[in-house]
Amino acid sequence: MKIIHIAGGGDKGGAKTHIFALTKHLSKNNDLTLVSMRKGEFPEDAAKEGIKTKIFDGKVTLFDMFALANYIRKEKPDIVHCHGAKANLAGVMAKFISPKTPFTTTVHSDYRLDYMHSRIKKNTFGVINSVALRFFDFYTSVSDNFKKMLIERGFKADKIMPIYNGLDFNEKTPEFDKKAYLNEMGLDYTGDEVVLGIAARLTPVKDIPTLLKAFAIAYKQNEKLRLIIGGDGDSTDMLKNMARELGIDKAVCFCGWVNDIGKFFSACDIDVLCSISESFPYSILEGIRAGCAVISSDVGGVTNMIESGENGYIFQPKDYETFAREIVDLSLDKEKRESFAKKLYERASRLYSIENMAARQEEIYNNIRRMKTEKGRKGVLICGAYGRGNSGDEAILEAIISTMREIDDLMPISVMTRKPRETETLHFVRGVYTFNIFKSIPMMLRTKLFISGGGSLIQNVTSTRSLMFYLFSIWAAKICGCKVLMYGCGIGEVNGKMPRKITKAIIDKYTDIISVRDTRSLEEINEMGITKPVSMVSADPAFSLMPSEENKVAAYFNREGISPDKKYICFSVRNWKDFDKFDIYAEGAKYAYEKYGLETVFMPIEVPKDIAPSEKVASYMTTPYKILTNPEDIPLIIGVLKKMQMVCAVRLHALVFAAHAGTPFAATSYDVKVKSFMQDAGAGDMCTTLNELDAEWLKNTIDRLMEDNIRQRYGEISADFKARECLNKENAAKLLGKQV
Repeated sequence: MKIIHIAGGGDKGGAKTHIFALTKHLSKNNDLTLVSMRKGEFPEDAAKEGIKTKIFDGKVTLFDMFALANYIRKEKPDIVHCHGAKANLAGVMAKFISPKTPFTTTVHSDYRLDYMHSRIKKNTFGVINSVALRFFDFYTSVSDNFKKMLIERGFKADKIMPIYNGLDFNEKTPEFDKKAYLNEMGLDYTGDEVVLGIAARLTPVKDIPTLLKAFAIAYKQNEKLRLIIGGDGDSTDMLKNMARELGIDKAVCFCGWVNDIGKFFSACDIDVLCSISESFPYSILEGIRAGCAVISSDVGGVTNMIESGENGYIFQPKDYETFAREIVDLSLDKEKRESFAKKLYERASRLYSIENMAARQEEIYNNIRRMKTEKGRKGVLICGAYGRGNSGDEAILEAIISTMREIDDLMPISVMTRKPRETETLHFVRGVYTFNIFKSIPMMLRTKLFISGGGSLIQNVTSTRSLMFYLFSIWAAKICGCKVLMYGCGIGEVNGKMPRKITKAIIDKYTDIISVRDTRSLEEINEMGITKPVSMVSADPAFSLMPSEENKVAAYFNREGISPDKKYICFSVRNWKDFDKFDIYAEGAKYAYEKYGLETVFMPIEVPKDIAPSEKVASYMTTPYKILTNPEDIPLIIGVLKKMQMVCAVRLHALVFAAHAGTPFAATSYDVKVKSFMQDAGAGDMCTTLNELDAEWLKNTIDRLMEDNIRQRYGEISADFKARECLNKENAAKLLGKQV
């Protein structure tokens, strides 16, 4: 592959490390040239690293950019890859001359904050870069956080491909005299102190004042602390004055720009980061490689590497009080420091190696070339009850998107949703407002497969208007030329002669395949006389999701203030019409606590609607309970329910998630879909209705759910549902013309 990388040539720190590490490694198997728009240290160091380098640095920058554009036109590279504001502008100019060449840029930082230290630069270079970014074909974001940032600002999700920084963990710093090194730097160090280190540009975005304030608090509790700051910048004098004002100047050393970063971090015990914005900070990886423990602000992709309290600490940007507590904790506990450092090294060296980064970048290049050349209809448009805060519906959407990416990870995916921007940032897809036909119809004209997906869309118990809308969307998609798949749906009840007649006519004529999530839905299809599309019983799409890992569940329990070592009964309740027997659940909770030692947790599925009924039950309780905040994703909900002894639910998807987890469950049915699910699960004997619910039934059911062999039975239920759910993927692949 012929690749041209363009850099401004003034790059330092993490950006320079990233560019050199990446281009050096990619050069092994590709014809790669690194272009610098400036003479000096950057291109000279690149050449020393063995990277083929070309410089465009004449007297007039604009002429240099035109010369670069002509160079690219003549070279005809397969990919042009830009880094930074100056390179982005040069790349965009070249793109107009070579429109067939794919151009991508790596977003190393929040471009709106790059020049926050200078109003003039912010309103010139910053604005120009913001405009230039809009003209690129594709974007490489250094972390998922930056991908979300770009989506929130209107960049298209399917044009952004995340990558994580990598480092050569085989590179080791030679042995040296730590005491002599630190003293030479200017730090008062005798050999017994605990040294914190940060390597960063001294600019506002790095927020060094938060570090100094935190250090000042921690220093009062541990005078053995020392801080070494490697870097320079516009804020240097202000920060030195601040250190003096805080009374910590004798314990803090400003050592200027550091050339040997390996030796710098090898002299530190704790690597700290306090930025308000980062991509994926190299300084953290470099500290880990040197054997440091880490405390970092919650920026970039650090949460993907650090599990706070398990292998490091994370605090929210500017929260210097929490930062200070974490500094004190690690500075006074050598065993914990060493344990954190070891765990982080094992994780980072496995996941964030230079080899992994280069392989991912090559994969991105190949994906870009394929996407640039593909013609004709492609991708899927998903329609459903999304963007309303219901965890069940969001689980369906997450499952469908995940399955589509398993079929083809480059497939363009669009979603009709009540909250387009929120859906885009949560799922990395394109979003369109559900009822905006002026945008959804053009999408249908470009899309290969339309998915009417999940949930009870085809029913008029709650609304005839919604039934007509979902039928209209099926009709419109087919008229626009899409294949149409009804994906793991709940069908019914459809009441009334005319609504049933319209439903039959639309689905019969305009749908290719129907998969339903329960046998009752299939019966409804048959009763309406729908015969033409292929129909089958699969399972709820949520059964295709994977539960979160145990350490993530434990961290959630910790945040919620509940012990992962105790035993729990989970209730998931909702308001429904005139139901008011919430005291029965409280009686059941008391019974479970007194007989089996089970404490109660409430899992709201639709927030905020499910909070009030949970509180109603809690108002009758005299035993311990906790109303959980809604976990941030569906896999985490499933992981949490996996830790429960049992789940007693009104909400259908609480039952679905419990079944997925293999946790024993019982239902109080408010709708035919709940009863049908329980029957399909082979657990009809664990189901009653809201009208028939009484304390005796609930207590007897709790006893049965505590029987010794019950988990084996529910494990078999889980396996059966997961096997059936695979039909949804097979149907989608068939209509897309893909192999699975």
